Amino acid sequence: MALMSAHTLARGEGQEASVLLERTRGAVDPELRRAVESLPGGMRRVAMYHFGWEREDGGPAQEGAGKAIRPALVLASARALRPAASGTAEEAVEAAAVRGAVAVELAHNFTLLHDDVVDKDVRRRGRPTAWTVFGTADAIITGDAMMALALRLLAEDPHPASARASARLAACIVELCAGQQADCAFEVRPDVSLDECLTMATAKTGALLGCSCAVGALYAGAGAEEADAMDAFGREAGIAFQLIDDLIGIWGDPVHTGKPAGADLLARKKSLPVVAALTSGTGAGEELAALYAGPMSGDDVTRAARAVERAGGRDWAQAHAADRMGRAVQELSRAVPDLAAADGLLALAEFVTRRTR
Repeated sequence: MALMSAHTLARGEGQEASVLLERTRGAVDPELRRAVESLPGGMRRVAMYHFGWEREDGGPAQEGAGKAIRPALVLASARALRPAASGTAEEAVEAAAVRGAVAVELAHNFTLLHDDVVDKDVRRRGRPTAWTVFGTADAIITGDAMMALALRLLAEDPHPASARASARLAACIVELCAGQQADCAFEVRPDVSLDECLTMATAKTGALLGCSCAVGALYAGAGAEEADAMDAFGREAGIAFQLIDDLIGIWGDPVHTGKPAGADLLARKKSLPVVAALTSGTGAGEELAALYAGPMSGDDVTRAARAVERAGGRDWAQAHAADRMGRAVQELSRAVPDLAAADGLLALAEFVTRRTR
């Protein structure tokens, strides 16, 4: 009976998260598209393709612009931090925060365009990445323009929280870039500690999720202490998110992920489950280290995945993701003592840690 109840609860939260994400896309996409269409012709074409709104030839497409997790966190945080005594409707608070949500989504996609170039990824959202279609230079330049658009949106927003939101987003992007640089450095280093890897994941993934939550809180009128607590919530959830993402990068179904099976292993990325396995002191960890010492074929990828699992990397990542989500809820309760008011945030957090793609 307990297992059935837990399953039913997870299924309910998953459905709630899906509704929130769909509602977010409806609220954010028009403003996001207007911002992208303001770009000069060449960059606009790359961006429209990247977001799934156009085909390579410029014709209309319906692929969609991603899951919208980060803008959904902005809007859900604004609703959760809305002062109940103010009499302000949830819808009004959410509408006021849309520009903040769009800015976060633009910043996120700036990182995706750059990451695809750095990682030499050839597929995203089930189709060729922008750099493989338009070239490396155009993809990088378009990503830069998206980041500028994000900051311009906040600079032009008359909302009283926009300046503080802009400062947080700018600081977050610097931290995120440091995390990406560390991630690249790990690929050529023979030894990487688990603590180093967790610090990198916090910067590369947790920082933007935390910033998204803090931006939403600021747009709801929250003070610095509450915004910091929301940032901490997002960071902890972000590490859980990265752990699940790393698991998907090894064991995800290509039909769902849009990427080759074991893509992270083929690239010899030192993801969190891999580093946990490499530092496990087990024979399987030594086998994995030997495989990582040279280029890998398809058979090697299969052997590496089995080695990660036998060395305990998969179990560790799953358990640590659950632990981080527990910490995230603790941080959330500092800003929203009545967690019933944060049901949307909790549903989104549950969604990102149970997803399969």
